Amino acid sequence: MLKSIVKMGLSTLAVIAFAAGAQAQEMTLKFQSSDPAGNPNFVLQQGWAAGIAEKTGGKLAIELLPVESIVAHNETQDAIAAGILDGHITDTSYFAGKDPAFGLIANPVGAWSSPDEMFTFMSKGGGNELMNELLEPYGLHFIGATTPGLEAFVSKKLLNGVDDLKGLKMRAPEGLVQQVFAAAGAAPVNLPGSEVFTSLDKGVIDAADYSVFSTNQAQGLHDVAPNPVYPGFHSMPLVEISMNKEKWDALSDDVKTALEESVAEFAQLQVSTLAAKDLEAVEAAKASGKVTVTDWSADERAKFRTIATGEWAKVAERSDNARKVYDTLTAYLKENGLMK
Repeated sequence: MLKSIVKMGLSTLAVIAFAAGAQAQEMTLKFQSSDPAGNPNFVLQQGWAAGIAEKTGGKLAIELLPVESIVAHNETQDAIAAGILDGHITDTSYFAGKDPAFGLIANPVGAWSSPDEMFTFMSKGGGNELMNELLEPYGLHFIGATTPGLEAFVSKKLLNGVDDLKGLKMRAPEGLVQQVFAAAGAAPVNLPGSEVFTSLDKGVIDAADYSVFSTNQAQGLHDVAPNPVYPGFHSMPLVEISMNKEKWDALSDDVKTALEESVAEFAQLQVSTLAAKDLEAVEAAKASGKVTVTDWSADERAKFRTIATGEWAKVAERSDNARKVYDTLTAYLKENGLMK
C-alpha cells in the first residue's frame, strides 16, 4: 500500500515537474518587418528580437522575418488578426486605406523636428493610447513606437526652400505625404522603394522622399541625385511594434513590461545608431566634392509646416478617428510651443 502511494506521489510530482518545465520553455512569436533583409533598420530590428529571450528570462522568443516573407507589407495587420503572424514592425501609414487616422498619426508631415519630440508625444501626450484605440478593433495591441529618425530628402536639383518644390517630379508614399507635397506645388508619384534609384537615374523623377541620409548614401542615391536636403524637413515615420491582442492579453504582466521596456530601449538605440551613421555619411558626402548638402532655414521649415497642417485638417474630416488624432496632436503641439 505504502509503495503504491509513494509510486502515485512520484507520478504526480513527475506530472507537475513536466508541466513546470513546459511553462518554462520559450514561447516563440513570429513577427514580420516592413524592411528587407540587410537593410540597416532590419539589422537593428534583428538585434532587438534576439534580445527578447534574455529580457523575458526565457519566457518568450521572437522570430523576425524580413518584408514579404509571409504576406505583403500592407497585409500584416490582417495576417496578425488571423493568426498567420503574431506581430509586426512596420510603418503605420501602410494602413491608411483602412482608416485615414493611421496615416495621420504615423506621419503628420512636418510635425516633428526630432525623434524625442515624437516619443514624448507618444508616452505623455496621448499617442500610445490613441494607437491602441486605433489598433485594438483590428485585433492588435500596440507595444511601442520607434523610428529611423528624420528622413533626408534626395534631389537632383538644388532645393533652398518651399518655392523650389513647385513642379518638382518626385517619389513619395501615397496618402498624406503625397498630399502635402502636392499642396506645396510638387508633382508626387507613387513608386516602390526598389525603383527609386533607377527612376532618378533615368530622369523619371528628380527627387524622392525615401529614407535617412546614411541609407540613401549606402544605396548610391547621391550618385544620381547629388543635392540632398539634410536634416530632413518633411518626414519622420512612426514605426509601430504591435502584436496579436489575444496573445498579448495572455502574457504575464512581467513579460508585458519587459516587452514595453525592450521597445523603448530599442527605439533609442535605433535613433542614436542611425543618427551617428548619418553624420558620418554627411561628412563623407561633403568630402567627396560631388554632393551638395542643403539645410533649410527655420523660416522655410515653418512655411512647409504651415502647408502640412492645412492638409492635416483635411484628413481630420475623413473619419472620427482621424478627427481624434488631429485634435490630440494639434492640442499637444500648441501646448508645447511646437505649433502656433
